[in-house]
Amino acid sequence: MIDTGGTVTARRPILGADDVPVDVPRVAAREAAERELSKPMYQESEPSLLERGLDRFWEWVGDLFQAASGATPGGLLGLLVIVVVVLALVGVLWWRLGTPTRTPATGDSLFEDGPRTADAHRAAAARHAAAGHWNQAVQERMRAIVRSLEERTLLDPRPGRTADEAAAEAARTLPAHRDELRAAARSFDDVTYGGRTADEPAYRRIEDLDTSLERTRPSLDTVTAGAPE
Repeated sequence: MIDTGGTVTARRPILGADDVPVDVPRVAAREAAERELSKPMYQESEPSLLERGLDRFWEWVGDLFQAASGATPGGLLGLLVIVVVVLALVGVLWWRLGTPTRTPATGDSLFEDGPRTADAHRAAAARHAAAGHWNQAVQERMRAIVRSLEERTLLDPRPGRTADEAAAEAARTLPAHRDELRAAARSFDDVTYGGRTADEPAYRRIEDLDTSLERTRPSLDTVTAGAPE
């Protein structure tokens, strides 16, 4: 509006009877915005806590690979080659050594059940061998060897004796078979506690040792030296 002096002055528009001035207080505006954003349509579009955590994890993995590839000759390709080689070595060792399953309940004792004769252990070993169960065949044949030596009084019957102890004690009276006894005890430990798998040649070596020991006389000099005066 221009007055008579030539000065332009602004005038507020005159509101009608039905017009309401839009003047929302600050607190009320914030509350209205919070109510609007709390509607499900907005919440569904936001990532969940799990999704945010996974995003952070993959970002960390990406940063780790990026740092490792920068420090590895050949970059990312060289890093992948190293990972593949390591996994291959782990697979070969796992296949060669087997799964560790050493859970002895009787302190590595050679005999887990009640007393049985050497012939009973030999018969059990033969049954396992006929079925191709070489682990069990090796175990039973080693038990037959030790039980036979006990029956011949070349070893004192002793509960809880291990295969290594039996081999060491038997070698004192049967020195010619020292190496074979130690190898048989090692085979027994490998299949019983080391998780390894025996084969037919391993069983046949222990079987031959058992047969040979049956025909071997103990060393009288060793027995006399070890006897109490």
